Amino acid sequence: MTHAYAETYLDDAMNNLGDMFDYVVYDCDYKLSDFFSYFLVSGIADAFGKGNPKYISGLSGPELASAVFMKTKGNHLDKTPSENIDKSAEYWAGWILAYYQWYTSRSFSELQDYGITTDYLLHLYPTLHEADITKFIEIANNLINKRKEDNITKLKKIRTAAGISQRDLAEASGVSIRMIQLYEQKNRDINKAQATTLEKIARTLGCGIKDLME
Repeated sequence: MTHAYAETYLDDAMNNLGDMFDYVVYDCDYKLSDFFSYFLVSGIADAFGKGNPKYISGLSGPELASAVFMKTKGNHLDKTPSENIDKSAEYWAGWILAYYQWYTSRSFSELQDYGITTDYLLHLYPTLHEADITKFIEIANNLINKRKEDNITKLKKIRTAAGISQRDLAEASGVSIRMIQLYEQKNRDINKAQATTLEKIARTLGCGIKDLME
């Protein structure tokens, strides 16, 4: 598996994301999910996820949080970081998220879309914070796979079950491959497709028009 960046930076990335999460919650009194939204829109999340040394190891957790606020709010955070001996649930959430993002090479935004949210991580903390990291990987992978499966359109399920490629379906039905892709990606609502289009696809796949409807 190809990881997001060189493993040399991984420990710094995990510790700094964990420290950032802990700092914004306990020193700055922000809700973690709200702050994470700032992290995503700031552009720093993308840079961090791609292994930009400035963000994964060049700044401490509090400095990273301050950079996020400067990007999104136009001001730095001036709260002095407290010295916590015990690692918080929020720290673990950042620590494990940084690892999983590196491990899968998916962006933070993509992981959130798949359900790997800060609230989800905090929910897992009581049972997983002392477990081997592979246990978290297994659970997160299962969640993502289920989300992917739930998101598959009926058109794609029927087409793949029939062993027909998108190109073959397009050629046999006369419906453009681009249109088929848009329906399968849910970028076009197949329920609003013209009846003649649905009829062509259904006839080619050997199913009823209602079988294609979401």
